[in-house]
Amino acid sequence: MKKIIALSALLALGAIGMACGDSGANNANANANRAIANAMNAANNALANAQNQIANAQNQMSNAAKEVSNAVSNAAANKPMNAAPSNMNANKAVNKPANK
Repeated sequence: MKKIIALSALLALGAIGMACGDSGANNANANANRAIANAMNAANNALANAQNQIANAQNQMSNAAKEVSNAVSNAAANKPMNAAPSNMNANKAVNKPANK
């Protein structure tokens, strides 16, 4: 944010310099200021694009994490636990006292 404020201030000073320039030296300064302003604008645009790309990447990662979380939750909610088969009748024979 500080860079954007500083760049905007530089652009404003460049505009004032261009508006007040009459002589050849002032025109050279105005041209230099214009070139600097254009370079700063290009840098600002590049930074803004980079920030947008980072934000988009973060959103994509967040969406992917949500998808994984939802898939895991759905799989856990929709699939019953693997219960051991009931052996109640078989256990009766095993648990009987011997010789009875």
